[in-house]
Amino acid sequence: MNIERSCIDCSSGNCNREDGIYPSFCLSTHMDQDLMAEAMAEYEKEDIRRIAVTAAEVEADNYCKMTRLEETIEFAKKIDATKIGIATCVGLLSESRTLAKILRSHGFEVCGSGCKCGTRKKVDIGIPERCNAVGENMCNPILQAKILNKAGTDLNILMGLCVGHDSLFYKYSDAPVTTLVAKDRVLGHNTVAPLYQAEGYYKKVFGNQ
Repeated sequence: MNIERSCIDCSSGNCNREDGIYPSFCLSTHMDQDLMAEAMAEYEKEDIRRIAVTAAEVEADNYCKMTRLEETIEFAKKIDATKIGIATCVGLLSESRTLAKILRSHGFEVCGSGCKCGTRKKVDIGIPERCNAVGENMCNPILQAKILNKAGTDLNILMGLCVGHDSLFYKYSDAPVTTLVAKDRVLGHNTVAPLYQAEGYYKKVFGNQ
């Protein structure tokens, strides 16, 4: 298999320092300057720059001090969000109700949409009938996004949508999206555990096992 080396194959992380030794395949030292210019031009847009600057400020001011939930609240305040959307898996409604309660305590208006909202059947869009084994009603992330778009949310928080369904929500959401919970029912939503144990208990994650 031909492997094209990139940032994920680097162990130095020297691009996060003032100077250092870079690998021969380093994207920074072999940068497509047109691509760089194209990306940097996006930060000239006021709404994009505001998100980038605010994200950096929240990181710098609260690094290793705040939980992700606290940082999300701080970020929302600093971008002057007043209405926050919650796109939730119906399996996490309890957690999402708690989240809504916390957000409301900080003065935010909250609107939520659950993944099964609308109760359409999976087979209606061509999903194989065997998938009914985990429920007949489809997850509808596009509808979730459109509900929150219509509500006029300033920021959307994703709560445990399935792999792929989250991709569709990101694609159709008008407001910026941040993820609070990435679903992993096997590991209690601790999605990074197999990466820490890829050479141990979770060797099965490698395709050649």
